[in-house]
Amino acid sequence: MSPINQEAVRNIDKIIRIFLREAKKRNAPVFRFESFNNEFEALVKIILSSRTRDEKTMETTEKLFKRIKDPRGLIEINQKELEELLRGVAFYREKARKLKKLAEILVERYNGKIPREFKELVKLPGIGRKTANVFLASFHKKQAIGVDIHVHRISNRIGLVRTNKPEETEKELQGIIPKRYWNKINKAFVAYGQTICKAKPKCNECKIREMCWYYRENMNSGERI
Repeated sequence: MSPINQEAVRNIDKIIRIFLREAKKRNAPVFRFESFNNEFEALVKIILSSRTRDEKTMETTEKLFKRIKDPRGLIEINQKELEELLRGVAFYREKARKLKKLAEILVERYNGKIPREFKELVKLPGIGRKTANVFLASFHKKQAIGVDIHVHRISNRIGLVRTNKPEETEKELQGIIPKRYWNKINKAFVAYGQTICKAKPKCNECKIREMCWYYRENMNSGERI
C-alpha cells in the first residue's frame, strides 16, 4: 500500500466540494464564523478561536468589538476589563495579555495595520503558523493551509498524510495538494470536522467513506463505526 492515499489526493477537489456541501446542510458553525468587519477583527477572532468553540468565539468577539474598534482601542482598554470581556474563551487571561502586546506592536511598528506576509505575522504575539495561515487564506484569499485539530485529524484519517503534529501535516499537504486548493482546505475540513468527521466520526453519514482509509481499515477489522 502507498504511504498516502493517492485516490484521495487525485480527488481532493471532489472531497472539498462534498465536505462543504454536507457541512452546509448541517449548518456548521465555521460558516457563521466567517463574518467580520475588517482585518483586525478577523485576526482577533482567529486568535481567540484557538481551543475554543466557534460559538463562544463569535459571542466573545462581538462583545469585544462593541467596546473597541481597532488596535488603538485595544491598547486603551484596561487589562482587567479586557480579561472580563474574553472570559469564556480558552486561556482568556493569556490571550488578553498577548492581544494587548499585539496591538502595541501594530501601532508602533505598522501604523495600526496588519502585515500581510507570513514571516512577519508569525513574529507577532499570539500568532502561530495556523493563525497566520488561516488569516491569510480567509481574509486575503492567499494560498495558505491553516492546520488545526480538524485538518490534522481528518487528513490522517483519510490517508492524505501520516503525521504526528499539525506542523508536519501542513508541510505534507503542501507537498501533495495543488496550490489552487490550499486556501479551501481549512474551511472545508473544519466544517466537516464540526459536523460529520468528529472525534468520534459519523462514518455512516460520510459521503467519501469509500475512499477513506480509516473507514476501510475499520470495516476490514469488523469494528462498528
